[in-house]
Amino acid sequence: MTVRVLLADDQTLVREAFAMLVESARDMEVVGQAATGRQAVELARGARPDLVVMDIRMPDLDGIEATRLIAADEDLAGVRVLVLTTYDTDENIVEALRAGASGFLVKDTRPAELLDAIRTVAAGEALLSPGPTARLIERFLRSPSVPRTGGPECLSGREQEVLALVARGLNNTEIADALGLSPLTAKTHVSRIMGKLAARDRAQLVIVAYESGMVTPGSV
Repeated sequence: MTVRVLLADDQTLVREAFAMLVESARDMEVVGQAATGRQAVELARGARPDLVVMDIRMPDLDGIEATRLIAADEDLAGVRVLVLTTYDTDENIVEALRAGASGFLVKDTRPAELLDAIRTVAAGEALLSPGPTARLIERFLRSPSVPRTGGPECLSGREQEVLALVARGLNNTEIADALGLSPLTAKTHVSRIMGKLAARDRAQLVIVAYESGMVTPGSV
């Protein structure tokens, strides 16, 4: 399956470089390029990409607001957003996660890692590096406007184990290895947890785990 990618960055050279990289991958294609957040939203509605690579700082409408509009649009329910930032401590990443982004990546990431990140997020996984995530979630939970979902008390013991590993940044294969499960069983557990907690994606599962105290900043 080909991953259809929309690129949003106000710097033409950066955008073109990303486009060349994405097009070099056999399983990806660029379906649009946007120089502003507003253009990104309009192109997302027109092209219906699988994933938007979204810069945070853009004119007219920034990447956070653009992400919020995309995530809130029912017609774009299958479109995921991977946010780009200059630094992994960028406080705006917290707002991007709240807005509906499924992950974040620093701009100096190696080309192969960017392609892997696109595949990961397009497949429905959250891309949240454990170290930066711990700092960001800690700040996120101090915010008075954190959206609440159900708590982990509604989960079975095995599901709580899986949730804790999701919060530590493990993918389904790593979770399966850690718990002695098949990857399919691990994936099934994650899907059920998302349903029970009314979570949009794995990024929200991480938030629930930190918010409940199941995982604490600095423990990963």
